[in-house]
Amino acid sequence: ASLRVRDWVNTPTEDMGPQQLEDAARALADAHGAQVEAITGDELLKQNFPAIHAVGRASHRAPRLIVLRWGKDSDPALALVGKGVCFDTGGLDIKPADGMRNMKKDMGGAAHALALAGLVMAQQLPVRLTLLISAVENAIGPDAFRPGEIIATRKGLSVEIDNTDAEGRLVLCDALTFAGEQKPDLVLDFATLTGAARIALGPDLPALFSNDDTVAQQWLQAGDETRDPVWRMPLWRPYLRYLSSGVADLANAGSRMAGSVTAALYLERFLENDQRWAHLDVYAWNDGERPGRPAGGEALALRSAWAMLKARYA
Repeated sequence: ASLRVRDWVNTPTEDMGPQQLEDAARALADAHGAQVEAITGDELLKQNFPAIHAVGRASHRAPRLIVLRWGKDSDPALALVGKGVCFDTGGLDIKPADGMRNMKKDMGGAAHALALAGLVMAQQLPVRLTLLISAVENAIGPDAFRPGEIIATRKGLSVEIDNTDAEGRLVLCDALTFAGEQKPDLVLDFATLTGAARIALGPDLPALFSNDDTVAQQWLQAGDETRDPVWRMPLWRPYLRYLSSGVADLANAGSRMAGSVTAALYLERFLENDQRWAHLDVYAWNDGERPGRPAGGEALALRSAWAMLKARYA
């Protein structure tokens, strides 16, 4: 699974777009007897995934929500959600050249979710699995979404676009709402979401946010046991004020303060209050060579996530 993450993240964007992520999901499904559907292009609007469509509409490669289902109805439900931004220019709030150079890796969350789903199925973990991948390219073009626009979301909340480079939370929010509609025991999402998490914790230590202390402690313990650590960060709800909007229910970004916290708080708004959830803000990359860690794409907290799920469901 770790090697799959590395390979998927290292693949150049031209060969790892939304269609290729769908192909990877279908290959896993074929191997393990799962079912896959992809809600693509304008069909996203018809089926009420407007935020995913907004981010991906400027690209010549159609955005899509990839849905994989596997397992018995009698088993507890598990939802895995991955951010699949196959390339991130930043949109009209364009990134500088050095910030855009490695943005093929912005689908690293999707790679982690896909690989973990493969483990769940290969090891026959007794769960009813739903895997959701929001696969888009955040491109620049005449149809790109703009700062100041107000977009709809599946949950019914309106979102003012403060910054088009805060697109990951937009493609995740519709998927998280859909995940919650399945009434799962647990929702896990993986995303290369914020530079703020890297400033706080560096490249090797993924930031863990959870609204459930038991889930968080299980993952922290699994991280210690597997030497594949995570670090819990606070869902400090007073910081929701940084996402306030005068014209919408909330903004997709705001203050530079506590950026990883506000991103996680944004995501939490799209789940029901009683939905058990954990969010991993992961770098998915090694900046240089180290023993056992080649430069490039990397799986982080994948072993500990799997250990946590085994302890919880096996």
